[in-house]
Parts: sequence; C-alpha cells; structure tokens
Amino acid sequence: MASAISFPDASAAEWEARRQLAACYRIFDHMGWSELIYNHITLRVPGEDGAFLINPFGLLYSEVTASNLVKIDIDGHVLDGSAYPVNRAGFTQHSVFHRLVPDAHCVIHTHTTAGMAVSSTHEGLQPTNFYAAAFAGRIAYHDFEGITLRPEEGERLIANLGDRRIMMLRNHGTLVMADSLPKAFLMHWMLQRACEIQVATGAAGTPLDVPAEVIAVHQRDIGGIQLPSGPGVPDFQAMVRLIDRIDPGWKS
Repeated sequence: MASAISFPDASAAEWEARRQLAACYRIFDHMGWSELIYNHITLRVPGEDGAFLINPFGLLYSEVTASNLVKIDIDGHVLDGSAYPVNRAGFTQHSVFHRLVPDAHCVIHTHTTAGMAVSSTHEGLQPTNFYAAAFAGRIAYHDFEGITLRPEEGERLIANLGDRRIMMLRNHGTLVMADSLPKAFLMHWMLQRACEIQVATGAAGTPLDVPAEVIAVHQRDIGGIQLPSGPGVPDFQAMVRLIDRIDPGWKS
C-alpha cells in the first residue's frame, strides 16, 4: 500500500477541503453507502481552477484520510505527486460535471442497494413519502450505457442533467451534486431515505401518491426548518462528530 504524503505548499483552504472530504468518506462507510473500493465523492479545491480531490483507487472508504486523497486536474493528471492510481471510470464521469457545471463543487455517486433498485425501475423515484416529495420534479434521468469510460457520454450526461442537480443513472445508481459538500451530503441522505422508504413501501402494500398541491406546499416550506448555518452544515457537522469519536485518523 502506498503511503500518505505531506503537502507543505498546500493552502489552508486545500487542507480544510481534504479534511472535509476525508470525513465524508468515513461517514459514507459508517452509513453503509460504500461499495468495496468503488464509487466516488469528489470535491473542488478552493481557489484552484480545474483541480479536484478524489479517493485513491484501491482503498476502502474506511482507509481514506486527508493526506491520501488524490488531487487531479480536469484532464486526470495527478497534481500532488500521489503514488495512488485514480479510477478512470470515476474521473471520466465526475470531471464532466466539475468542468461544465459551475455550481458542482461536490459530486457524489453511489451504488447503494436502495438507490440502484429505484434507478432500475421504469417509474423511478415516486412522490409516495416525505423525502421523495421534496424531490418531485427535481430529478434528472440518464439511460445506462455501460461503465462510464467513454468521454462522449459526458455530452449526454450534461444534456440530461439540464438545470437539475440530482440524477438517477438508470440501472446504475444515484448522482448528486451541490455547491458545497455539506449540502451534497444532505441531499444524498434525503435521496437515500426516499429510495429506502419507496422500496419498503412496495413490499408493504400499494403506495399512496402525495397530491401535487401538497408537494408544492412541502417543497415551499421545507427550507424553513434549516438552521442558519446553511443547507446540510449542522447535519454534516453532527456526523463528523460521530465519526471522530469512532476513529479520528481521517484527519491525518
């Protein structure tokens, strides 16, 4: 296993981003959202155009630390001297959004059981529960084309995304992006809950759709329950405290 390296020239903003992202990987592992050594959470490096952080290919999410995250440019070149490889599939997909979506500061792609199950249905996510109602009319869909290794698929991903920031990759999984990591984390958490409940509802009986007029009120009012620190910030901070009690090694 390659060793972590130090970055004496790294800015304070980069180190903060590294720690935030490393904590996020540990949280995802704790929540059961990891997929062996696969899938990715990527984060732009503040103040550096075209540079973002990605997990080292070959490590479990529970092994990710601030110093072993790999900094690459938008074309996949390693910028920090890391000895770790980068998963080509992850770079190909995530770089498209970091390059072409201005507010895609953080991009999350997962293969959770519930997310893949819902993405593999004709109906997709349905407005049948509290969390799903928040996403009604706000999810993009992209048909499965196989593993994301071909750059030309990026054009179709962007076209299908449009002005939305949540995507169901049909037969594949979920994709969430946001202008901050805490916001992306919260969106993923809510989407995961929506998918889990939809799968459970289907097993329990006949799903009951939330009426359109109620969805409109729900989406209007849901922002009113946020703390003033910003979308997802208190939620993410709470999970960082939890993960820090389990293993603070992610900070190194």
